Amino acid sequence: MQLSKEEKQQYNRHLILDNIGDQGQLKLKNAKVLVIGAGGLGCPILQYLTAAGVGTIGIVDHDTIDQSNLQRQILYTHDDLGKYKAKVAAGKLSRFNPYVKFEVHLEKVTSENALNLFSNYDIIVDGSDNFPTRYLVNDAVVLSNKPLVFGSIFKFEGQVSVFNYKNGPTYRCLYPTPPKPNEVPNCSEIGVLGVLPGIIGSLQANEVLKIILELGSVLSGKILAYNALSSEQLIFKLKKNETMHIEKLEDNYDGFCGILNKIKEITFQDYAINKTNYNVLDVRTKAERNDYYIESIHIPLDELETRLHEIPQNKDLLVYCKSGVRSKAAITILQKHEFSKNAVNLKDGLDTYN
Repeated sequence: MQLSKEEKQQYNRHLILDNIGDQGQLKLKNAKVLVIGAGGLGCPILQYLTAAGVGTIGIVDHDTIDQSNLQRQILYTHDDLGKYKAKVAAGKLSRFNPYVKFEVHLEKVTSENALNLFSNYDIIVDGSDNFPTRYLVNDAVVLSNKPLVFGSIFKFEGQVSVFNYKNGPTYRCLYPTPPKPNEVPNCSEIGVLGVLPGIIGSLQANEVLKIILELGSVLSGKILAYNALSSEQLIFKLKKNETMHIEKLEDNYDGFCGILNKIKEITFQDYAINKTNYNVLDVRTKAERNDYYIESIHIPLDELETRLHEIPQNKDLLVYCKSGVRSKAAITILQKHEFSKNAVNLKDGLDTYN
């Protein structure tokens, strides 16, 4: 395989680098990379891998574009609202670089499809935002013997690492067990600085290029921590846990991460039609409730386990919060304590309907 005249023009600034040149660019052209998630982290990862000329890029995402995404997911515009992220991303990126092949997977990564998905790619990049997916992806790369480029963001801070690279440490060496469902909120609950995913995603793309090109020092056995407010960047060492052995995928990663049964959801419109059938529980903070609320019992999520006795059990229970995340965690707690009635989640939270 050779580079065409047009490709040589497109990648000129790579070709004149001593450590890349034609042979390095051909390595990129022959590489196959799977990016999980086309959201905050996925957008910059995909943009820079496309610009660099990675030959085959897979995109796994079953989500659609919401207006709240536009603050940080810079591949998308108002014209894209409601469309599938993976399809929109592939369409725009293919116009940006027609020499890259895109493979769109409009599905969620599961225990049933992960190994088959990963088998077609050289490197897996995790841009997901939830613990069940992170543990599943980690276990699948170990079983597939693939390197995993990991990134995570929280408010003003981010982390980057490379797991399972040349028998190096894995995500489970860093976090052997997941946090409880209500311990770590995601960005839809606590927010994220818009530029942060761009910085962390770009660092992830950089690790992918280093692996393919065999350049520099890959972040294996290391965790890069970045603080957007101080611009501090620290690197911590991570040792491999030699006692950690992954022999198969978990049947239920939601259950492994403390998310028990599948949670039923209804819209506010559904609730409004059938409101006499429900008691209502607000698990937001007092400050959030002071802004606006629907008539309900109020127990903040962090107090729920000690105040379960305050919830009446004569009707099914509608649970709500700002975006639907804490309310799901609350329902998980109720399920664990065998709440006698059905508990349903207000889909996408109260903010959607306010």
